[in-house]
Amino acid sequence: MRVGVIMGGISSEREVSLNSGKEVLNNFNKEKYDVCQIMIDKKEDAFTKSKDIDFAFIVLHGKFGEDGIIQAVYESLDIPYSGCGPLTSGICMDKDITKRLLRSSGINTADWLSVRSLEQVDYEYLDKMGYPVVVKPNCGGSSVATNIIKKREDIEEAVKLAFKYDKEVIIEKYIKGDEITCCMLDGKMIAVIAIKPHAEFFDYTAKYSDGGTDEIVVQLEESLHKMVEEMAVGCWNVLKCEVFVRVDMIVENGVPYVLELNTLPGMTKNSLFPKGAKGAGISYTELLDIVTEASLKVNR
Repeated sequence: MRVGVIMGGISSEREVSLNSGKEVLNNFNKEKYDVCQIMIDKKEDAFTKSKDIDFAFIVLHGKFGEDGIIQAVYESLDIPYSGCGPLTSGICMDKDITKRLLRSSGINTADWLSVRSLEQVDYEYLDKMGYPVVVKPNCGGSSVATNIIKKREDIEEAVKLAFKYDKEVIIEKYIKGDEITCCMLDGKMIAVIAIKPHAEFFDYTAKYSDGGTDEIVVQLEESLHKMVEEMAVGCWNVLKCEVFVRVDMIVENGVPYVLELNTLPGMTKNSLFPKGAKGAGISYTELLDIVTEASLKVNR
């Protein structure tokens, strides 16, 4: 089977994708699969460069990667691909819609405000919600243009910055607690990773630089672990996830809050999902095989 590793892309997270793609290419089982690189520099590359592959292993991030568009492209080409389908990918890329669905399903997530212009910023609502708040692009990733804002007068500048990356901006109540991420593989939580960034929060540098953060596979206290697992599985079911996702949470005083879901988790040497898999006794090469086989079984 000829597997194309789909990497690069047109989003602000292209560099992350390139690093992830290199690791995937290096670690695929070459005795089992015929593996090639498919570099996406413009949207039409997905059509013109994918004609001779049997399976697309998508290692793109951001727009035209995690937003469901390229998944729809491969469905139109009748090429099986890794991860979630177009609808789930699009929903999970949109933080506002994700939070609305989670809250309507009784899954805990922090209060927030979504705005499409500076004029829509409701300062009275933010004052009532309380500071600090986190300002970020609604459909962004890798913490690009994400900032913790501690006072009202700094909101406008942070929102303007986020608007450079997206047409919609999320202003979310800052939850001060312990960051964790749940690695979900084929509907089961295989690992919980505690994230201890050396910076104020898990920003771009902390995520992708060597030594930027401490990330440890942990076994939470029994009742908390059960609560986190139920929430992660609940997210999987409500958002109709497939194959693998990462569910990011913050735990404040024993109470977990879901931040977001990543339907195409990073696969660099510093990325969380490979670390979680390793903690569960799954090597990087085995993880790629499991993801490929599980994706092929999905009825699309």
